[in-house]
Amino acid sequence: MTPDPGTSGSSYSSDVRTAWGDAPYPVLVVDRDGEIVETNDAARSLFSRRSAEGAAAQGLPHWLAEAHGRLRSAGTPPGAVSGGMAGRTFDAHPSPTGGGDVVWWLVENTELRLAEKALHGERERAALLAEISGALLSSLNVDRCTEVTARMAADHLADAAVIVAPGQGRRHSLTHAQVGGEVTQTVVPIDAGSVPGLAEALQGFPPVPTRWIDPADLPGWVVPPGFDRPIGSVIVTPLPGHGMPAGVLILLRSSTHRAFTDGEEVFARLFAARAGAALSAARLYAEQASITATLLRELLPPRLERVHGVEYAGAYRASQDHERVGGDFYDVHPGADPGEETFVVLGDVAGKGLEAAVLTGKIRSVLQALLPLSGDHQQVLDLLNGALLNSHHTRFATLVLASARRCSGQVRLRLTSAGHLPPLIVRADGRVEEAATSGTLVGALPEVPVRSVDVVLAPGETCLLYTDGITEARGGPLGDQLYGEARLREALRECARMPAEAVVERVQMLAAQWLGDDRHDDMATLAITNPVGGRVAPAADGANGHEDRHPHPEVP
Repeated sequence: MTPDPGTSGSSYSSDVRTAWGDAPYPVLVVDRDGEIVETNDAARSLFSRRSAEGAAAQGLPHWLAEAHGRLRSAGTPPGAVSGGMAGRTFDAHPSPTGGGDVVWWLVENTELRLAEKALHGERERAALLAEISGALLSSLNVDRCTEVTARMAADHLADAAVIVAPGQGRRHSLTHAQVGGEVTQTVVPIDAGSVPGLAEALQGFPPVPTRWIDPADLPGWVVPPGFDRPIGSVIVTPLPGHGMPAGVLILLRSSTHRAFTDGEEVFARLFAARAGAALSAARLYAEQASITATLLRELLPPRLERVHGVEYAGAYRASQDHERVGGDFYDVHPGADPGEETFVVLGDVAGKGLEAAVLTGKIRSVLQALLPLSGDHQQVLDLLNGALLNSHHTRFATLVLASARRCSGQVRLRLTSAGHLPPLIVRADGRVEEAATSGTLVGALPEVPVRSVDVVLAPGETCLLYTDGITEARGGPLGDQLYGEARLREALRECARMPAEAVVERVQMLAAQWLGDDRHDDMATLAITNPVGGRVAPAADGANGHEDRHPHPEVP
């Protein structure tokens, strides 16, 4: 029972009982047997509330009874213990008396516990958001990022999740996930109006309240395959992106679980914000990667092959090993038939890296447009020079042009250097000659005076076009010597009667060995070879006039 502090027969003085009665905290005096023998007003009020809530009014709460029992067994105070009663939490502090009773002072800490619980919950949410962000940002693959988003949403926020990606017309990509199930992706036509708030969320508008969505009205495409539990509550929230929505997240919770709380809806929107940013970044990266790949296809050196009985092979190495394009380039434009000349160009734009590659692309485009005039090297260079002088580029370029045609077992070349290193001719007996062509660079002066030269290649002979990245490769035993033209000539003497591909591979290999790990400029080589035992294809061999096409890799 819970006697009144004024009960007759009490062993406590009136002063002590008055102090208990005036205490702001509930006070219980408990005897050796765990029975309450004294209470104050605050304690009686607490027990009355406990009784109103359906709990037993008589006796101690179990946590306090256990603490009292431990105290009586040990004989020493156990210190404060904590527990709840009547919807409130308390720290109970024991004070043993000389008569064997224990005075328990109950100090309420309800607000503190609620604050600690809220803080713990926020810490858990913050840790979860950090984990989610790390997982989502670990990949810039759109499909992988979408899969991770759906999986983590199902594992941490709901029983199942659906991501609706921005669609093409009515067709949308759907990603379904459920706890313990597989993540599936499909593309299906959907009616955005069939789910309340979905059409608005796809446009980036704020989510509709959960209470406005009737789970019974959801279309079948929302439910993940194999999810056979009844749906009790739904959240539809947009995935914010960079300037445009990245999709919509739909969370499903079965009716056997509690409905989403207001706090869970807020957390779901925080999750959606992180996921939307990650998905948007992945889509932006994919778009930029696609654009880059498209541009690179136009900037990369072409694959070379045998054309009209003449072998062509090229190799290119950018100044930075992690780059694929730079300021050196080459092109081979086959003639329409064996009787027409094949137009060949190799060039070097001032500078290196992406800016030089951009100008390289422009020069190649202009030369492509000037192919009908390729028989007149001077005119081609004059027109290209005018185009560069009238552009916003301040860089210049050096070029060497070649027009090649096979005739009576020989390959006749017309070579023109515009400020570039003159081509080297490798004769069948190992002699190396320099083509007597010269001229000024393009893109710097109003005029481009040049001198062309005609060269004839017998079977087994090669004309090598190259950029100064080869001869100016700095390395050697001490790392400070240029590879130089003399070493290049010596290497070419050993290339007599070699196929074009073997010539460029050997030159690039020797230059790379000379360099070691040192820095270098762009290096490009292009070989034009009259093959040993080569033949001229008859016109009937192909409508395009090409024959014996053997692809050569553009990068060694």
